[in-house]
Amino acid sequence: QVQLVESGGGLVQPGGSLRLSCAASGFTFNIKAMNWFRQTPGKERELVAVITSDAGTTTYADSVRGRFTISRDNAKNTVYLQMNTLKPEDTAVYYCNVIIHGRNYWGPGTQVSVSS
Repeated sequence: QVQLVESGGGLVQPGGSLRLSCAASGFTFNIKAMNWFRQTPGKERELVAVITSDAGTTTYADSVRGRFTISRDNAKNTVYLQMNTLKPEDTAVYYCNVIIHGRNYWGPGTQVSVSS
C-alpha cells in the first residue's frame, strides 16, 4: 500500500532553516510528481511546492518562492523540502502528497513552528 512518512519538522526561530523529508513506499516513486502542502488550523490545505518525476521542473507558491527548495532522490524514494529564511507565517503542519490514478495520498504530516 502507498505510504508517505514526513520527518524533520520542529521549532525554529525566525530566519532559521529546516529540511523536511518524505519517505515514500508502495508505488513506483520515480514516475510520479510529488507535492508538499501545508495547513494551519481553520484554513484549507495550501500547495507549497511541486517537483516532477525527473526533477526537471519545480513549482512554488508565491509565498515561499526564493526561500524554499523542493528536491528528490529517486534512488532513496524520498522527497525533500529545504526551508530557509523561515517566517512565523510558515508555521503549519506540512504534508507530503502524491496522486495515483486520480486519488490523493497523504502522509501524517510534520509540524513546523517558527517563533522567537
